[in-house]
Amino acid sequence: MMYALEMIIATLGLALITLVTRSFFMISDKELPMPEWLRRGLKYAPLAALGAVIVPELFMTQGHFIHTLMDARLPALVGAVIYYYSQRGILGTILVGMLIYLPLHIGLGW
Repeated sequence: MMYALEMIIATLGLALITLVTRSFFMISDKELPMPEWLRRGLKYAPLAALGAVIVPELFMTQGHFIHTLMDARLPALVGAVIYYYSQRGILGTILVGMLIYLPLHIGLGW
């Protein structure tokens, strides 16, 4: 019985924390003052977070750097980068990367 009560309290506590942190910026009617350097820096936060997630996935496997060029992620990365810099389309970049990655990974076992 105590275990169920602890689970309910933990779930309600996490829900409350999530609600407060996600609605923090909607509580005030006026814009929060922040220095211009912080405002400029926050524009790059999503890109930095995305890079922090994607780069290890591209160049590492199970915590170690890839040691061969016969990894399907590398040609897919090259193709996606070339497409992006020529067309500037996100959806096309994803499609080109996957069209290169899947046959190499599934078909050839890279």
